[in-house]
Amino acid sequence: MRLVTRCLALLAALCLAGCGGERPLTVAVQPWIGYESLCLAQQFGWLPPQVTLRHGQSAADSLAALQAGTAEAAALTLDEVLRARAAGVPVSVILILDSSAGADVLLARPDITRLADLAGKRVGYEPTAVGALVLSEILTRAGLAQDAIQRVELPISQQLAAWRSGAIDAVVSYEPTAGKIEAQGATRLFDSRQMPDTIFDVLAVRRDRMDGRSALLRRLVEAHFRALAYVRGNREDAVYRIAEHQGMSAADVRRALAGVILPDLAGNRYALRTGSRFEQAAGRLNRLMVQRHLLAAVDPLQDLFDADFLPGAEPAAP
Repeated sequence: MRLVTRCLALLAALCLAGCGGERPLTVAVQPWIGYESLCLAQQFGWLPPQVTLRHGQSAADSLAALQAGTAEAAALTLDEVLRARAAGVPVSVILILDSSAGADVLLARPDITRLADLAGKRVGYEPTAVGALVLSEILTRAGLAQDAIQRVELPISQQLAAWRSGAIDAVVSYEPTAGKIEAQGATRLFDSRQMPDTIFDVLAVRRDRMDGRSALLRRLVEAHFRALAYVRGNREDAVYRIAEHQGMSAADVRRALAGVILPDLAGNRYALRTGSRFEQAAGRLNRLMVQRHLLAAVDPLQDLFDADFLPGAEPAAP
């Protein structure tokens, strides 16, 4: 009888897992100031126990995990979402984490004082859609052909070493690495304030992995907003926690936070609806990526975003 009872209990558990029970959720993240809300939520124990953050070193790691199915969700830039969709990965945006307003930068040696001075120079950039997009915009503004520079593909984890060794003359970077390179004497020639409504960081989820995870996704999004409330209400403590996690100074964290916009619940509700400025920006970015050969064809943007996982009210400050 005891064996029968155990077998029935196991069968019930399996049935629950396969018939709407909460299934584990893995979220791929990488070092970036806009994703620290998820890391803070993990640190404070606000993430549901079934949620695991998969920490990679670059956007390429997160995108690869999403494509391979080893993560059901990932923190990505909007252009990476479009590239994932072009590769056949059925993803939708359920949360806007941040928009870049100065955090993505072009840093150069002191003798390079104008964008036009980049001609013939070795320019490092991360081989991602954002890296290519920012570099393409810089060359256009400089009046230079796309092949007027020596392109050096550098993952973010290798940029500081390349700068120190003298292997590059300029680099497209972002925090926390950008601050470390500036501390080595680099000067800022361009940043994302000059290309607004272009670089968004979002939480993207595979639509084919949502079954059995809807409630979990809602609690994950709530944890993000709870962490944002903590940052607003306890900014200095949050700054030092982020600094320790990112391995950067508190001053660098403050500067990085100043370079991004972190939309609240109301901002997300407005953005994740038909006809919003976010949808319009996605359309512009979509067309721009096709023009610059970052996408082979325009994405119809069907099911690009889904607001069903946003909470009903802004979480109270902890």
